[in-house]
Amino acid sequence: MTSFLRNRPKTVLALGAFIIFVSLTATFQKSSQRPFNPHDVQGGWRGDQPQGELPVTMNDMFMGSGRCAGCHGIDQAVNPIANVTSEGENVSPAENWRGTMMANSAKDPMWRAKVAHEIAMNPNHEDLIVNTCTRCHAPLGRFEAEHDGIENFTLEMLDSDSLARDGVSCMACHAQQINTVGTTFSGDLHFNSDTVWGPQFNIPQGDFPLFNSAMQSFVGVDPVPTTKFFESEVCATCHTLQTHTLDFDQNPTGNVFVEQATYHEWVNSAYNNDVNYQKECQGCHMPNTDEPIIVASGYAFLPPRQPYGQHWLVGGNSFMIELLRDNILDLGLTANENHFNTVLNRTMQNLQENSAMIELVENGVDGDTARYTVKLTNKAGHKLPSGYPARRAYVDFAMYDEDGNEIFHSGKLLPDYNIEGQDDTFEPHYDVITNENQIQIYEMVMGDVNGNVTTVLERADIPLKDNRLVPLGFSTEHYAYDTTAIVGPALNDPNFNHVNGIEGSGTDEIQYHVPVTGINGNVTVVARFMYQSLPPRWNEELFAVDHPAINSFEEMYWETAPDPVEMVSASVNSTLIEVKEYANFFRTGPNPTTTGWVNIDAGKDIIKKINVYDLQGKLIESYAPNSSRSQAQLPKAVGTYLLDVTTSRGRRIEKVLRR
Repeated sequence: MTSFLRNRPKTVLALGAFIIFVSLTATFQKSSQRPFNPHDVQGGWRGDQPQGELPVTMNDMFMGSGRCAGCHGIDQAVNPIANVTSEGENVSPAENWRGTMMANSAKDPMWRAKVAHEIAMNPNHEDLIVNTCTRCHAPLGRFEAEHDGIENFTLEMLDSDSLARDGVSCMACHAQQINTVGTTFSGDLHFNSDTVWGPQFNIPQGDFPLFNSAMQSFVGVDPVPTTKFFESEVCATCHTLQTHTLDFDQNPTGNVFVEQATYHEWVNSAYNNDVNYQKECQGCHMPNTDEPIIVASGYAFLPPRQPYGQHWLVGGNSFMIELLRDNILDLGLTANENHFNTVLNRTMQNLQENSAMIELVENGVDGDTARYTVKLTNKAGHKLPSGYPARRAYVDFAMYDEDGNEIFHSGKLLPDYNIEGQDDTFEPHYDVITNENQIQIYEMVMGDVNGNVTTVLERADIPLKDNRLVPLGFSTEHYAYDTTAIVGPALNDPNFNHVNGIEGSGTDEIQYHVPVTGINGNVTVVARFMYQSLPPRWNEELFAVDHPAINSFEEMYWETAPDPVEMVSASVNSTLIEVKEYANFFRTGPNPTTTGWVNIDAGKDIIKKINVYDLQGKLIESYAPNSSRSQAQLPKAVGTYLLDVTTSRGRRIEKVLRR
């Protein structure tokens, strides 16, 4: 039909379009939905819509996703032609979006629990906390309140407003003032009330004079094309978040902490800076269809759109998608089980196909030690993991004998979903792992004004660790590095984001030195790269607070079970023959030390270099003894330090406690 109309004279085309438009307008006006009128709603607040239905309510600034879904949802025709592929696959924006974290951002029970936690820790800042958090999680309510002159948007307002509960819905993105995107951060959004922006339309204006009239008549807004909607800047305002640090008396310190900076991580990557790898956020999170799509149901005269970005909007948070799916009625969600299962499948695909690569190389046996290299490559356009600082990835490295018995295991998951051997505070970054209690965990760890680990966002003062895998092309010389910094020993690891001394590889190599004295025969070594979006350790501070929202989320959390997801894995088979005991790589003592002096004995080997680091990766002292025995002196301050020792047999890092 489209190809036929394209070959007709423009006058016939316009007449046909007009007849269809008049017919559709009449049908629409007979329905229960009324054309948008910004004065329909006095005061701006409307209650909940029926369970499972998208809201069709309106306020002065916005309309609910249900209004947009009237055309951009399921095509109800017997033989649907809109929002479907030639194979009949539903690609409608509304249906693809409904089961995502963005659609459920205001009803997310973890977010509601965390807001309650932040308020409990800093009760004098309740208004600031709610106003800040709802900018991105409930923007249609929060910014309508601002428009109406309401100084403080409250959680009670959110719960009584179906548009606020609509989360990051259609107009949260498409009604942004296009000239401000990418220029403001931390949820400082700016909106138009009568314009929606979208990708540049491939519709000759002279051929379709009534295209804009349909949206103007039906929902009261003008669609305006812009190439900006193909660009990452559209995502920037909410995907870069800075918080203002408070001390333990709830006083501002004047410091600003970068809680998450996904957009700036992309800015500092080859996907932004290198024409050979150019890819916007939308390229992964809103992948284009392979064919043109008619984007509005009931408008057969509209030409198909290409490119057409699908509203998948998935990341890596499979755990929360499962939790939402299993609590639909209790949380009052508008998505059904099928919506969530679709998003869950896409999330798993994103984690397992688009996030990382792993290589495992056998390096032979040296004395009593079997040596292996694990190389990880970040395939994402930002750090891995990125976003909310609870998220972590880690390496599960294990050796098994022929009968499947475990010989060595670093990164073993316990029944309580913690990792065996993990430090009580946090694991440092490792270049070399020599025992099972050393686990390579990629994460960002927040520190308060006293330098202690915290999960309270308003108490975050400094990052104690950030060794998350950086993207390809990441540079410590980039202008955005101040918001995307590497923190801790990873910064000085020659195998982190470096290959052959050249920065920007987006990789990390870990050496595993496995003690195998007395082990003979065939063994299998397996390395798995695991992702855990909300590990139990992160929730300890949260669950210690008694609050209905926190208690409810805690129950859902354990019912769903925070299992990690295996992103990628690799394995090799080795044969060990008559491995005999060999002198230790090196010995240190005393550990702990009260004097600060630590003796290092390499036996028959030669100590080439000793570096002393603090846990943040700051180099404190460096020695080059060129002998089999030496000493290192730790600072006077009590704490844990890292001895990085290179001998004639290789290199190893060991933690030493100064008391």
